[in-house]
Amino acid sequence: MSDQVSPLAPDSFPEMPVVAGVRTASVAAGIKYKNRNDVLLVELAEGTTVAGVLTRSTTPGAPVAWCREILPKGSGRGLVVNSGNANVFTGAAGAAAVRETASAAAALLSCSPDEIYVASTGVIGEILAHEKITAKLPDAVGALSASDWDGAANAIRTTDTFAKGASATAEIGGKTVTIAGIAKGSGMVQPNMATMLSFVFTDAAIPAGLLQALLPPLADRTFNSITVDSDTSTSDTLLLFATGKAGNAPPSGIEDAALDGFKQALESVLRELAILVVRDGEGATKFIEVRVSGAESDASARKIALAIANSPLVKTAIAGEDANWGRVVMAVGKSEQPIDVSKIRIGFGGIDIAVGGMRDPNYDEAPVAAHLKGQEIGIDVDVGIGSGRSTVWTCDLTHGYISINADYRS
Repeated sequence: MSDQVSPLAPDSFPEMPVVAGVRTASVAAGIKYKNRNDVLLVELAEGTTVAGVLTRSTTPGAPVAWCREILPKGSGRGLVVNSGNANVFTGAAGAAAVRETASAAAALLSCSPDEIYVASTGVIGEILAHEKITAKLPDAVGALSASDWDGAANAIRTTDTFAKGASATAEIGGKTVTIAGIAKGSGMVQPNMATMLSFVFTDAAIPAGLLQALLPPLADRTFNSITVDSDTSTSDTLLLFATGKAGNAPPSGIEDAALDGFKQALESVLRELAILVVRDGEGATKFIEVRVSGAESDASARKIALAIANSPLVKTAIAGEDANWGRVVMAVGKSEQPIDVSKIRIGFGGIDIAVGGMRDPNYDEAPVAAHLKGQEIGIDVDVGIGSGRSTVWTCDLTHGYISINADYRS
């Protein structure tokens, strides 16, 4: 966790609503960090349903394995998250740490251990001293609050420079429902399901199966459309909890029109959280939106957009405010996706640079250079063969990224 806040950070943590059936508390367990809260406990009302998407990494952490095992049950009464130690690549000791943590929380919240979700973030390969967590859980229960979202978001930070939160409201069947979420992430970010850690809560009444059907496509358009450094975390976890306290009639299915407003509101929360992760990219000074159109399919457009967004040459050019659009041409080509070279169009900040497969004869670099001096950078590419499109969000690559990661374990 850095003392120097990202220049792309919002001015402050947002005002967040109470979500009926959700209480949070954060405590200091001293897992890695001194003089800061590093454990989050969330208490969920009886009857809460759960959905989730988890990392596709083949070296997942013990908490990911635990969540994957209990998710089919579809119910949750609690969540425990620690920062400072990822509990990844820790063998039987890691699995035992998760079980002991879940059992301790379950005893305090009067539920079954398989209703307690667990997540960890931090250094990989070090044994987690779970007894430090379980010793502090009684204090956390005593401090549970319905409104301390800022404290919750701060407790799960690692190299993050600011806490991340977002909320929205919608209607289901004439009842107002509330959505609030937090996230953490700054490096090791190219999610292959969600983001490093994100927890979203709603008071809507939605059956677990329907909640699970809703989440993956929304994650694809939000968390799976960001990248800081192309590295997929071993701990990626996105969990969505629905307490049912809003009192709405449960929707009948994924196509129920009563869900339309909720889907839009949930996607807006997920997108805002995902973009905040990019705005906190390690060492970032510029936020970049890559928009690809004219592709064979949306999936193809996304591959092209990620090739651009992940290119160290593109990212360092933008960090240096250099309008080197040839690097975008390179990145499009390395994606190996179908394109029509003779129809490619490239623009920065809404200004055409290349048209018809070559530099625009009217191109003037001065306004592009001016655009690159700002913090919000737009790259548009049309590859000229279809209607597929995709938007990906990323950040520039500076020496700050090297400094943060060279010293990460110290």
